[in-house]
Amino acid sequence: MTTHPTSTGTTTGTTTGTTTGVASTLPSTAPAPTRRTASRLMVFGAMAATLVLWASAFVAIRHLGHDVPPGALSLGRLLVASVALGFLVFRRKPTWPRRGDWGLLLLCGVAWFGIYNLALNDAERRIDAGTAALLVQIGPIIVAVLATFFLGERMTPWLLVGMVVGFGGVAIIARGFSNGGTGDRVGVWLAVVAAVTYAIGVLAQKPLLRRLPGPEVTFLACVIGVATLLPWTGELVDVVRDAEPSTLLWIAYLGIFPTAVAFSLWAFVLARSDAGKLTLTTFLVPFIATLIAWVLLAEVPPALTFLGGALCITGVLFTRRKPRAATARS
Repeated sequence: MTTHPTSTGTTTGTTTGTTTGVASTLPSTAPAPTRRTASRLMVFGAMAATLVLWASAFVAIRHLGHDVPPGALSLGRLLVASVALGFLVFRRKPTWPRRGDWGLLLLCGVAWFGIYNLALNDAERRIDAGTAALLVQIGPIIVAVLATFFLGERMTPWLLVGMVVGFGGVAIIARGFSNGGTGDRVGVWLAVVAAVTYAIGVLAQKPLLRRLPGPEVTFLACVIGVATLLPWTGELVDVVRDAEPSTLLWIAYLGIFPTAVAFSLWAFVLARSDAGKLTLTTFLVPFIATLIAWVLLAEVPPALTFLGGALCITGVLFTRRKPRAATARS
C-alpha cells in the first residue's frame, strides 16, 4: 500500500520516494489483508452452515409432521432452543436491550419465532419440504416491499416487476397442487404466511443487531416465541408422554441446530452484511432441502413447483436490481 504525503502543494520526487520507502518497511500494514480474508472466510463459513442447517429443518419438520401437531412441534423446538441459547448467553455477562428495543424484539419474536413456526409446520403437513422451502423464498420480495414503507427505501420499477413475477411463481405452485400435486393449496398459502413473518422478523432484527450481540437478540426473540406458543402446552405434554424416543430426538435436533446454532450464526452474518444482499444467499436453501428430502424421504416436488420456484427466485433477483441512473451515480 502506498502512503501519500500529507503536505499540501507540490511534492518533490525525493519526498515521494522516501515516503513510499518508509511505508514499505512498516510491518503493521502487512497483516490487514490477512485479517480481512480471515474475517470473510468466517462469515462465509457461518453462512454456509446456516443454509445447510435451515435446509435440514424443512426435511425434519416434514418427517415429524404426521406424528407431532404444529403447535406442539413449534413450542418444543423453541423450548429446546431457549435452553441451548441460554447457555450461550449466560456464560458471560449479557448485554440487555434498552427500553426502546423491546418493540422490535417483540415483533421479531412473535412473527419470526412464533407465527412463522406455526405456519411452516402446518404447511409441511400438506406440501413437501422442497416446495415449502421454495415458497419461503418470496420473503426477500416482501422484505424489499416493507423496506419502502418502514425504512424509507424507494419503490423502483424493478421492485414492482419482481413482485409480479414472484407472486406469479406462487400462483403457479398453487396451480400445480390443485392439479393433483402431493399436497393442497392451503399448505401453499400457509407457507406464504411463513414467508411474510420471516420478512417481518428480518426487518425487525437488523436494527437490533447494530446495538446488541446476536446471541442476546436470538435468545430473547426465542423466549418471546415460547410465550407466544404457550397455548399449545397441553399438546406438547401429550407428545412428550406418548412419542417414540426418536421423535423427541428430532425435536431436540430442530431446537439445537437449525434454531439455536443456525439463528446465532445468521445473526453473526447479518450484523456484518447488508440485509437485502444476504437474503439472496438463502436461494440455496430450497435446493439443499429438496436434495436432502429426495435422499432421506424419497420425496420430489410436483413438476410445476420447479417452474414456479424459478419465477419466485427470478422475482427476488429483479427486486435487487437498481435503476440505471442510480447505477451510473454509483
